[in-house]
Amino acid sequence: PSLLLCDEVTSGLDPKSEDEIVHLLHDLSRKDDRIVLSVTHSLQHVALYDSVIVLYQGHLIYHGGPQFFTHYFGITNPADLYPRLAERKAPDWHRSWEKYRASYYQQSHLPEPKEKAAGQPAPTEEEVVERLRKIVEEKDKAADKMDAHAPAEKIPTVVPGAFAQYGVLLARRWKLFFRDRGQVLLQLALLFGFPCLVVIFAIEGLPQVKGLVTDGGANLLERARQEASALRQIANTGTLVSGLIMFQVILLALIGSNNSAREVAAERNLFEKEKFAGLSPLAYVASKVTFLGVLVFAQSVWMTLFVNLIVGFQGDFAAQALSLILVNGAITAVCLGISSWMKSAEQSSLLSIYLVGFQLPLSGAVLALPKSIAAVTQVFIASFWGWSGFIRSMENTRYYDAIKQVVQTEPAGGLLCVWVLLAHIVIGLVFSYTGCKNSRWE
Repeated sequence: PSLLLCDEVTSGLDPKSEDEIVHLLHDLSRKDDRIVLSVTHSLQHVALYDSVIVLYQGHLIYHGGPQFFTHYFGITNPADLYPRLAERKAPDWHRSWEKYRASYYQQSHLPEPKEKAAGQPAPTEEEVVERLRKIVEEKDKAADKMDAHAPAEKIPTVVPGAFAQYGVLLARRWKLFFRDRGQVLLQLALLFGFPCLVVIFAIEGLPQVKGLVTDGGANLLERARQEASALRQIANTGTLVSGLIMFQVILLALIGSNNSAREVAAERNLFEKEKFAGLSPLAYVASKVTFLGVLVFAQSVWMTLFVNLIVGFQGDFAAQALSLILVNGAITAVCLGISSWMKSAEQSSLLSIYLVGFQLPLSGAVLALPKSIAAVTQVFIASFWGWSGFIRSMENTRYYDAIKQVVQTEPAGGLLCVWVLLAHIVIGLVFSYTGCKNSRWE
């Protein structure tokens, strides 16, 4: 065809294939008086084009020769265009181009073709522009004929709304998830493997807590021995139950970190480019929250169900499941916020691991913290609130009394735990949105 329209024809190709395709298009444009229009996000071959048009969120912000491309934007490498664009809003770039375009039009010109059609002169820039103008006019006339038979009110061409973007992004995320077999296997290993680690320590169930009952007829020494034995049994049971609860909480914190530490940072450059086309950060974050929410719910409920089935925890099952869901959700949300603010996936993963590493020592569940320090640190430690909420679900059982005998840190109230963990989730999501709204380039 005399006019070849190419829309992202090199998307997803390896560098060598992309190089071959672009050179092929360049060679085609030099034969038979052909025009090639190529839409692309890849800028490594910009020098091969006769003229370059840059569109930013629907605004024309550059149109000229490739030799002036880097000069106009003040960059040395064409690949630096995207972070440069993020420094100003699209209307500002457009106004700048309107101001300077006349001088660039005067300097820009189409190069002579390397190969000319036999017996035909190479088209001049004016001829190419005129030919494109006629194509556009013909398209407009055809559109007018269609509109004559259409309703009077035209539907404007706009960027899809946030809800439509949310649906596309969520579908894409699930498709990518199931396409990555390694990621699916890892999630299944965490889902079924971590609960098994917990029940190893109480595979035969929890021991029954016995009261301090002594034989009234026994002598003083025998009664003292019976009391000491009962106290040891209570202490062992309380330590075991408290440890199993904290083990679940820490494992879910680790899972939460794995859920979202790389979620935004790993695809940041792609996300930033999509924002130039009008992608809503809110729709993007909402799709991530929905995807991660499904993982959090499945991981936490299965952990609660499996461990309770084998170990036999007493108390309110719904409250226990809620505590684990919230602690997993809190770490997942906070790590998503970290991921949205970091420039690389490696930085985000490292910081998220540090966050989980501090959960156990600063919770006070194993070694009691000084009250002055605990009052400051425990507010930020999601594991403390998950552990406390789970323990409070056992308040009407003998296990709660046994735990109270051995732990040095007073568990927080159950309702307070829910509100604090919800606050962690909200704060994490706010950080996620603000991090995604701002431009970040690796």
